[in-house]
Amino acid sequence: MNTDNNIENTEAKSPATEPDPESNIDGDDPRLPTVMQVLPELLTGGVERGTVDIAAAIVEGGGRSIVVSAGGPMTHELKRVGAEHFELPVASKNPFVMRQNIRRLVELAKREKVDIIHARSRAPAWSAWYASRRTGTHFVTTFHGTYGHSNWFKRRYNAVMTKGERVIAISDFIAGHIRKVYSVPSSNIRVIPRGIDLDKFDSNNVSQERVIKLASEWRLPDDKPIILLPGRLTRWKGQSVFIKAIKELGRSDIQCLMVGSDQGREDYRRELEHEIKHHKMEDIIHVVDHCDDMPAAYMLTDVVVSASTDPEAFGRVVVEGQALGRPVIGTNHGGSKETIVDGETGWLSEPNDPKSMAEAIAKILNLTEKQRIKVSEKAISHIRENYSKEAMCAKTLDVYNELITGDSDLP
Repeated sequence: MNTDNNIENTEAKSPATEPDPESNIDGDDPRLPTVMQVLPELLTGGVERGTVDIAAAIVEGGGRSIVVSAGGPMTHELKRVGAEHFELPVASKNPFVMRQNIRRLVELAKREKVDIIHARSRAPAWSAWYASRRTGTHFVTTFHGTYGHSNWFKRRYNAVMTKGERVIAISDFIAGHIRKVYSVPSSNIRVIPRGIDLDKFDSNNVSQERVIKLASEWRLPDDKPIILLPGRLTRWKGQSVFIKAIKELGRSDIQCLMVGSDQGREDYRRELEHEIKHHKMEDIIHVVDHCDDMPAAYMLTDVVVSASTDPEAFGRVVVEGQALGRPVIGTNHGGSKETIVDGETGWLSEPNDPKSMAEAIAKILNLTEKQRIKVSEKAISHIRENYSKEAMCAKTLDVYNELITGDSDLP
């Protein structure tokens, strides 16, 4: 982690390709806007992936993209797309460090002539918001989740994500939450669903060799349906509900995989393994660590399940599964209600209800080949029309340009 002095002496690295001086983000204005995205770290996840995607879109559109974080393995992806990264301790929730980060961000924004600061997480957003006020820089936030809001202090801490001149909500569900809990006017909210890389999640681009390699590593049989529950091992992702649903299903001719890192939650992993053993399903359900080739993982499965007990702000799993033509099951709340057309592109089960989930799994396993093809075609079309990375990036750049030009399509 760089110190304040390190940052002050760090020179920005230029993008791989110099932008055309006669263009801007969308090519309509001779200004060259500089957008600075701020997030805690560049590890792995939807927030980080969205940051890199937007950074690339800014550069491709002729702008300058700066990302501020505490670092991480995805920094190399920023360099590859021509963006610039500055390392600051913005992951810290220490009030003294957050206060120091205000000055650091002010100095960075002034030196690099930043036009827009886009905050993507609460702790760095507080520093970024004050920095934007001191520099007169436009401020944008992306509201990625409902966060805990059970008391005044938590709501106060979360409220920084509503202070953007424009607040990007990643689903209609989140937009409704922002309006209800924080009284943000609709005129300040822009709903921009997360987008996925449709080239990466295209069945035509996933080789049979990759699928076979993964099936071999996981020692999967050729003659049994495979049911997949992807997601990090954390209680609200519903792994325990899934285990109970498989028990309720009462079939031994299947193989079930719960794929995801425990991220240090070793006690929870052991709890799940104990529950599987208690139900005598060690030969049916397997806990697998993080997978680096999720497109191949989806392709070798017959059913993709998201069992989240709390509402997903968006729910990337069911979107990726549908993009690859896999029958999916999501829980009937949050973002899944938007991304799944129930009974057509996938199925919705009731939250925290093993019986409801078992019934949905049974429906999919009993589909005829013709029915599966029909669901697959509808699912692929649905995702391509509504949840592409390109659409997400274009809409986000529209928000930036709206602030820079002062134009708004709202009355």
